[in-house]
Amino acid sequence: MTTKTNTKRANLRPLLVDVAVPVGGYYLLKNGFGMSTPAALGWSSVVPALRTVFGVVRERKVNAFAALILFVNVVSLVLSFVSGDPRLMLAKDSGISSAIGIGILVSVALGRPMMTAAMKPWLVKGDAEREAAWARLAAGSAAFRRAEKIFSLVWGTVLLVECVVRIVGAYTVPVDTMVWLGTVILAVAMLLGFLVSGALAAGPMAHMLIAETKSARGANQDDPAPVPALAMAGAAGE
Repeated sequence: MTTKTNTKRANLRPLLVDVAVPVGGYYLLKNGFGMSTPAALGWSSVVPALRTVFGVVRERKVNAFAALILFVNVVSLVLSFVSGDPRLMLAKDSGISSAIGIGILVSVALGRPMMTAAMKPWLVKGDAEREAAWARLAAGSAAFRRAEKIFSLVWGTVLLVECVVRIVGAYTVPVDTMVWLGTVILAVAMLLGFLVSGALAAGPMAHMLIAETKSARGANQDDPAPVPALAMAGAAGE
C-alpha cells in the first residue's frame, strides 16, 4: 500500500511543481498579497524558470511543462501591459490558451507529447504493475504511442480553436455579453477536450494498460515454480 502511494505521489509531483505551484503562486501573490499583475506574474515565473534551467544543466533536457508555464507567464506578462480598448482587453485573455495550445502541438511535433504528464497519473493510478505495463507499451506498442500523441493533439487543437473563437467573439459580440460568454466558451472547450481525448486516446490507452497488466500477471503465474536447492540436493543423494 505504501509503495503504491509513493508511486502515485511521484507521478503527480511534476504536475504539482510545474503547474500547481506557479499558477497557485500567481493567484496567491495577486489576490492574497495584493501584488500587481506584472509583479505576480514575474515572481510566479521563478519556479518554472528554475525548473527549466535545472533540467538543461542537470538532466541535459528541457523540462517541457516548466518551459511551457514559463512561456505562458511571459506572454501573460507582456499582455498585462495592454489596456484601454475593452475589446482588446477581452481578446488578450485568449492569449494564454493560444500559448498553451501552441506549446502542446509543438511537443507532439517533436515526439514528446506534453499532455502525457497530465494523463499518466490518472491511468497508472499509482499501481506498480500498471507503471511497468506503461513502460512496456511505450517502448513496444505503436498503437499506444499513437494514442499518446492523439491525446496531446486533441488538447492543443481544442485550446487553439477556443482562442480563435474568443478573439472573434471579442470583436463581434457586445462587450457586456462577451464578459460572461468567454467563460462559457472556455468551459465548453474544456468539456469537449475531456470527451474527445477520452474517446480517442485515454480510453483506448486504459484498455491497453489493463490488457497488458493482465497478460504480464498471467505470464508470471504460468512460470514454473523454482525448485528449492535443498530439495534438489536431497533428490541427488537418493
